[in-house]
Amino acid sequence: MTDYDRNKLLEFPCEFPLKVMGKNHVDFEIYVLTTVNRHVGGHLTENALKSRPSKNGNYTSITLTFEAQSQQQIDDIYIELTSHELVLMAL
Repeated sequence: MTDYDRNKLLEFPCEFPLKVMGKNHVDFEIYVLTTVNRHVGGHLTENALKSRPSKNGNYTSITLTFEAQSQQQIDDIYIELTSHELVLMAL
């Protein structure tokens, strides 16, 4: 898929739900929130974050909705998040 094709999948700016799964650790939610907030210029709303622990409490799933400005912004967020040891995956 070319960059042109990929950019046609989303029309920017748009509301983008980012799902991040990781280890249930006190720093996980803080890391995700801080990282995304830095990439969106501090424009997260109060209701942007929803967190849910796994059945056994070993993992946490976070959905963070923000206004994405470009595919590059989304890619940069994914790259930074998935490079952290507490993050298992980002969708």
